[in-house]
Amino acid sequence: MSEINGSTPASVSPPPPFSPEHEELRETVRRFVEAEIAPNVMEWEDQKEFPRELYRRCGKLGFLGLKFPEEYGGQGGTHLHDAVWVEELSRRGASGGVAAGLNAHASIAMPPVFRFGNEWQRQRWVVPGIKGEKVGALGITEPGAGSDVAGLRTRAKRTEGGWVVNGSKTFITNGVIADFLVCAVKTTEEGGHGGISFLVIETDSPGYEVTSKLEKHGWHSSDTGEIAFTDVEVPEEHLLGEENEGFQLIMANFAWERLLMAIGAVGAMDRLIDLSISYAREREAFGRPIAGFQAIRHKIAEMATKAAASRTLTWDTLRRFEEGENVVREVSMAKLFTQRTLVEIADEAVQIHGGYGYMKEYEVERALRDARLGPIGGGTDEIMKEIIGKTYGL
Repeated sequence: MSEINGSTPASVSPPPPFSPEHEELRETVRRFVEAEIAPNVMEWEDQKEFPRELYRRCGKLGFLGLKFPEEYGGQGGTHLHDAVWVEELSRRGASGGVAAGLNAHASIAMPPVFRFGNEWQRQRWVVPGIKGEKVGALGITEPGAGSDVAGLRTRAKRTEGGWVVNGSKTFITNGVIADFLVCAVKTTEEGGHGGISFLVIETDSPGYEVTSKLEKHGWHSSDTGEIAFTDVEVPEEHLLGEENEGFQLIMANFAWERLLMAIGAVGAMDRLIDLSISYAREREAFGRPIAGFQAIRHKIAEMATKAAASRTLTWDTLRRFEEGENVVREVSMAKLFTQRTLVEIADEAVQIHGGYGYMKEYEVERALRDARLGPIGGGTDEIMKEIIGKTYGL
């Protein structure tokens, strides 16, 4: 972590909610990311994908199953173990795309199957998912329904043996490579909060089509797909949870997804501060390192202060989430504050790097592109503000 007069951005934060066991995991993740991910990020960004083998490698090392029980091949940990993994991915140099692809599978697609699924469903998708042998994606967003999940139009009609699905999804992380899609669908004519269900759709089903791999501003190494369903037959046993109660599943999943985004942002802030301090000490202007200029010191001081505030809010919310508190307001605050703050810190890092900050081979250029999705994905800034305001009775 960044050293500024002998302290770190985290030194003004409260003690983290982690034990020595979590810190051992942190060190393991650090070594793995620095050795096997960070050196390859630029190549994967150029290729617009990372190798599928990375899922299997992470599965073998136990990273995909940190919070799943041992009887399913997991590590028997908690959300805190998952938080360490997510934070260190960002802190040690994994791109937003790599982190998004791995975590869309392990932390967003698989948990609903485990939490709301039956034993057959867990064995079919969670067990191979923990090993990295199958890759999952979550399918909620549609061309006409993003934050307004009650407005979903993809329809699943009852048949004798299950459902027939017609419709489309967009902006689906892992949508191109996924083996199974945890998919929100209308199961009543009117849909809405009381008419949404979740079906696990296997992507080799007839009528399931990836219509486009989207080109994006950032997250280049993760695939983002558009998907079309044309009379896709889905068996009865692929219903996840209870019919017409999928809205509750969506809300349950959003809390952890948004908190993960805040945790990842905190790790990315540290990374950018480290890079900025290192570069400022090396780069010279007018015959001396730019670190000696007051304006640079002030920029880094502001970056470190914002990072410390982000960590304080995020770790406090994580601690309370793990203890079972209702933290809808706090999660929304953490997501809102950290995503916008990361964009600001990434922009300052580019400024400190000067002209080099705009060059493709410099990590800060990619970091700024990757950060820009934060205030949009997982619920926009406007949605977060709406949620926060409503918790105050407004």
